[in-house]
Amino acid sequence: MGDLPRIRLRPLHLADAAVIAHWGDDSQFCVEADWATDVAAPERYAFWRNLIENPPADLIRLGAVGDDGTSGRNVANHEQDDVSTDKDVLLGYVDLHGTESGRRELGYLIGQRSLWGRGLGISAALAGLHYAFDELQLHEVWAEALAANEPSVRILQRLGMRETGRGTDETYLGRKTFHRQFAITSAEWRNSPADCG
Repeated sequence: MGDLPRIRLRPLHLADAAVIAHWGDDSQFCVEADWATDVAAPERYAFWRNLIENPPADLIRLGAVGDDGTSGRNVANHEQDDVSTDKDVLLGYVDLHGTESGRRELGYLIGQRSLWGRGLGISAALAGLHYAFDELQLHEVWAEALAANEPSVRILQRLGMRETGRGTDETYLGRKTFHRQFAITSAEWRNSPADCG
């Protein structure tokens, strides 16, 4: 996959609530990330603080931290600790969602549009797969992306995920579209060229 920005996953901290809530100040980000555009900043902060303090049982959400994607390029890794450095900027988050034994849904988000297109999304998703298969010992991870969101579809394809079907119909940026569903098993992951180690 070539050099990718370094992303490290760690548990979300209460201080992250303010950072994540701030991403919602960008209305175009909200539209593209499918966040509500009419939520005031204090409400967004309260929502994220509550989610960090009281996470749902079916959701593992980890902060994706690193530099701004322009320096320190390396393969993604999934170290988890609470040691912070000056390059530990919260860039986004990775979700592993679900209650099925051995199977979770992968989600990922990079929080500032100015950072999009720099390889951080694929680095975060790659770190999420490392965590899913190496730490959680899952048997399968699935994900979906809107067909009209071509960068997200490409990320899932580059990760070595195979397309498994068509999901629900949606509207994205004013266009009718649908979810494309993907999956990868632990065996496929171990043999995938996307596994950057």
